[in-house]
Amino acid sequence: MSEEKVIKLGDKREKKSERTEHENNKDDLVYCSFCHRPNTQVLKMVQGPGVNICSECAMIAVQYLILNDRMPSAEAQQILDAFWGKAR
Repeated sequence: MSEEKVIKLGDKREKKSERTEHENNKDDLVYCSFCHRPNTQVLKMVQGPGVNICSECAMIAVQYLILNDRMPSAEAQQILDAFWGKAR
């Protein structure tokens, strides 16, 4: 699992060496679309097209789905394990 703090979804993958210093600086601060905390105050940030979600808000969403029987608990546990990088 990657150790990057901001994980981009839906973007073309770029090699880090091809990015300029200006491009690196503009990507430094990313805010969660739900709680508005920056990536410097959360464990991980997932960045999608036009929306970002931090690891804490993602966990709240998963817990909500579990508590409201929207997904089986075994499936939810697999998601949690994958999220935190636990091997089975």
